[in-house]
Amino acid sequence: MTTYDPPRPWIASYAEGVPADLEPVTGSLVDIVEASARDYPDAAALQFFGRETSYRSLHEQIDRAAAGLRALGVRPGDPVAIVLPNCPQHIVAFYAILRLGAVVIEHNPLYTPRELRKQFEDHGAKHAIVWSKVVKTAQEFPADLEVTSLVSVDITRAMPFTTRLALRLPISQAREARTALTERVSGAIPWESVVGSEPLPATHPKPATDDLALIQYTSGTTGAPKGAALTHRNLLSNAAQARAWVPSIVRGEGCVVYAVLPMFHAYGLTLCLTFAMSMGARLVLFPRFDPDMVLEVTKKHPATFLPLVPPIADRLLKAARDKDVSLEGTEIAISGAMALPHELVVPFEAASGGYLVEGYGLSECSPVLMANPVADNRVPGTVGLPLPGTECRVVDPDDPTQDMPKGERGELVVRGPQVFGGYYGKPEETEAVFTDGWFRTGDIVLIDDAGFVRIVDRIKELIITGGFNVAPTEVENALRQHPQVEDAAVVGLPSDHSGEEVVAAVVVAPGEEIDVEAVREFVRSILTPYKVPRRIFVVDELPKSLIGKVLRRQVRDRLLTLTTGA
Repeated sequence: MTTYDPPRPWIASYAEGVPADLEPVTGSLVDIVEASARDYPDAAALQFFGRETSYRSLHEQIDRAAAGLRALGVRPGDPVAIVLPNCPQHIVAFYAILRLGAVVIEHNPLYTPRELRKQFEDHGAKHAIVWSKVVKTAQEFPADLEVTSLVSVDITRAMPFTTRLALRLPISQAREARTALTERVSGAIPWESVVGSEPLPATHPKPATDDLALIQYTSGTTGAPKGAALTHRNLLSNAAQARAWVPSIVRGEGCVVYAVLPMFHAYGLTLCLTFAMSMGARLVLFPRFDPDMVLEVTKKHPATFLPLVPPIADRLLKAARDKDVSLEGTEIAISGAMALPHELVVPFEAASGGYLVEGYGLSECSPVLMANPVADNRVPGTVGLPLPGTECRVVDPDDPTQDMPKGERGELVVRGPQVFGGYYGKPEETEAVFTDGWFRTGDIVLIDDAGFVRIVDRIKELIITGGFNVAPTEVENALRQHPQVEDAAVVGLPSDHSGEEVVAAVVVAPGEEIDVEAVREFVRSILTPYKVPRRIFVVDELPKSLIGKVLRRQVRDRLLTLTTGA
């Protein structure tokens, strides 16, 4: 096994005050809220449509919810599913599950019943805390997936009274808003009865540092669900690395974090949930990104720290100009999930007076591995430098035991305290992504003399659209189910708005005439909207290898030629 320590040229490029390494973490994630509740009991922990929750109240709600879940049968090590948008109940549920020593499993609440069922089939959780709009989906799971404890959350119950009252007014806009946020359900346990329990005794054992904390699903390249098994150590380490990266932000001193990214996504979970709570920050929760809502909050509480993706930065900047609202006071915005255009960085930084820097990560790495320094030496077009305590090498993709010569491109492999130990229940898939203890990212990179990393290609064929991963195989399988489609190939093409857009090439079944829009609607009934091809091209045949595998790279090149004329 390789045990040598590779050189770390990037440390010299760190911003002032950022350490090269961190002390190993101890304790568990539940200590995060406990520490902030102890140090800043009356400070605002959460803000939701203007309603604030103090750290003292948040800690009390977590203890009560933990007791309520324990009464429902949740025990240490049990997987417990969360299917919620960003809301205060999401934070409480997350930490209550962990307080019991159980395991959180995050899900996208906008998934179709089929997509959600696949993940439940994989993890087998018998306890679930779900948005009221999703309860019926869970109730219709097959008998072998029966969820014995199904808790329903009406997120409007966490809003201020006046906002809830407005949603009940007999006007069409209010009715539409309420319908979008909640739905009446029966046969489920109301969240209020769970959080209304007596607090969990302080003597109840807490989880250990190396206990499993979270199963975070990643699409992978096959479309089959794979849960990255992340420990308390992994997630605590990544939160600590994030804190170390921004030494200018002082814990507990008016730090404001905006949760405009979904917390069921690894990126949003770490930077908006664990990092923010560890900072004693005011976490402003948005159930979905709405530029006008964000700008209203900005007027009173500008974001100290704003995790986002380029489309969000772009829309926020345009809305600020249209509404004549200043972004001044937004200190640090960090962008991930897709390339950050330099032509967006310049006007955003001019408008905010702060920094907009790019980072990089994967669900398997909790997820943040790298970021540009929050300093004037940041390098546009790169994903920055490895975080403190993170090591990386550039290896031969065909023989990952061999390092590439300095300055040559190769596959990025990494190791660090935030890197997971494997996929949940999938030892073969786990073995395939590790070589001598180094995690294979599947990304082809170049590292310059100063240690800045530039991604130049991707071994994996995932499509990254709007910050979300789409597995081509999953979309192709859905397309092939349509009677007019004989074969299909799905690729990502460059998009000015979402990084990449999902595009399909299809071969029409013999004797059929294809209705492209009907095919798109068919796919929409199977997959969540961001996975549905934005464009479908009809082709006579698909390029294939000698063994019959569709050559997606050739498909992509042909479609690029068609769309750009190059």
